[in-house]
Amino acid sequence: MLHKTLSLSEFDLKFKSDNDAVFEGYASTYYGVDTYGDTIAPGAYDNVIREISEKRARMPKMFENHKKFDLPVGKWLSLGTDSKGLFVAGELTPNHSRADDLRSSMRHGTVDGISVGIGLAKDDWEDKAGSTGILIKNVSLLREISIVTFPADDSARVDLGTVKSELEHVNDIKDLEAFLRDAGGFSKGLAVAVLARAKQVFGGEPQTGLDEAATAELKRLINLPSLIE
Repeated sequence: MLHKTLSLSEFDLKFKSDNDAVFEGYASTYYGVDTYGDTIAPGAYDNVIREISEKRARMPKMFENHKKFDLPVGKWLSLGTDSKGLFVAGELTPNHSRADDLRSSMRHGTVDGISVGIGLAKDDWEDKAGSTGILIKNVSLLREISIVTFPADDSARVDLGTVKSELEHVNDIKDLEAFLRDAGGFSKGLAVAVLARAKQVFGGEPQTGLDEAATAELKRLINLPSLIE
């Protein structure tokens, strides 16, 4: 599951004046470049929204910090797209202690962002020319949209349930590269370097080290205290 995060300022957060538990804004925007160098193309959410509107897929859940095994802190009321991106409206659960805390923190600006949890098939993305990132042309799955306190940390977290589920869909090298990026938080450069090294190790080819950038990224990921929840 790939996490893409916006700050609340980019989210354009607005609370409804007649119900301070209801809020709206952009959960994901087109054309931007995130910390992995990835860009979401216009129309990428159209198919998954169509699936939801036709009741062939569920509305995404609302969690805090992608904690998918906790109780949801609210529910998403509507999803739609325009030329800017994915626009959502949601309601925090009344009399839910964490939801009450989140509402106060969102109003005060002390939570940092909102983050979509998306799943990609191998044909949903392509490499970006001259960049280490990818262009996401289609989102196959929109499982949850979280309110996040530390978006940079949470985008690197992995839950084992998701890992096991996503591994079942790995059938070739491109699937495995997507898995490393989505579930492991690897950049394209690191995913490619790890796959190349794996082929050398298991295929008996001459071994070479990771390049400097990939080595630095791998060290950073290894040292994250909350890589796996």
